[in-house]
Amino acid sequence: MDLKKLLTSNNIKKFLFINIGTLILALSIHYFLVPSNLATGGASGFSILLTSVIDIPISIILLVINTILLVLGLVTIGMHFSAMTIYVITVMSAFLRIMEIFSPMNTPITDDLFINLMFGILISSIGMSIVLNSGGSTGGTDILAKIIEKYTKFSFGNGLVICDGLITLGACFIYGPKLGMYALLGVIMNSFMIDRFIEGFNSKYNITIISEKIDIINDFIIKDLGRGSTIYIAQGGYSNEQRKILNSIMDRKEYIKLHNFVKKTDDRAFLFLSKISEIEGNGFTYDID
Repeated sequence: MDLKKLLTSNNIKKFLFINIGTLILALSIHYFLVPSNLATGGASGFSILLTSVIDIPISIILLVINTILLVLGLVTIGMHFSAMTIYVITVMSAFLRIMEIFSPMNTPITDDLFINLMFGILISSIGMSIVLNSGGSTGGTDILAKIIEKYTKFSFGNGLVICDGLITLGACFIYGPKLGMYALLGVIMNSFMIDRFIEGFNSKYNITIISEKIDIINDFIIKDLGRGSTIYIAQGGYSNEQRKILNSIMDRKEYIKLHNFVKKTDDRAFLFLSKISEIEGNGFTYDID
């Protein structure tokens, strides 16, 4: 393994964010979901159900369940798990155990079940999104869904619905219909929020500029913003004149700087942008060589 490549700034940043996301996820489970018995799907939801049956801390149950699922995935379908997945599973259980020892939660933070659900799902969705966006994974029922997909006619998505559905059904039997329905609502909210957060993390702006001072603007993009650009020649449909058109992709902060520079440089410049939800390549998903 090339240690120099491993210790790039991009990889260090991803590792840091994975730890932050895992901590946020553990906070939501410990302070909001577990005390309220909100089994909102996944391995954590199943662990919450088991804590009502056996007197073992959820941190230990969650670690055991995830370990069993990892082994099951390896044996049945030969899934390949990255070291980061195993790391996240271990660290999340460690975070939970530390919280159980130093900040035990015997009762919910509030008496309002809906508030506990909202904050629990919101915080866990943020944590999960950070982990997933940084290249990590929490394992869990995704593994069971893969197994269901292989040995049945159900798709991966259907497999997830089945797993989470059984967990929420278990919540109905153990905690009653009210908590079971709240758990089901939490599953739906969690899926929706994770999609929205990940889209927000990955969103960039595709910018097109037409200007008489395109070379000056291009120089600013390359030297000051550190972004690449493409310039091509196009002919106006009305004027029949040939003009340079510049195209570049950047994040929101960079776009604001560019917008201010363009207005200051050429107040007659034509600029428009479109939002893109995902991009890979130099300067975005890995460092520029």
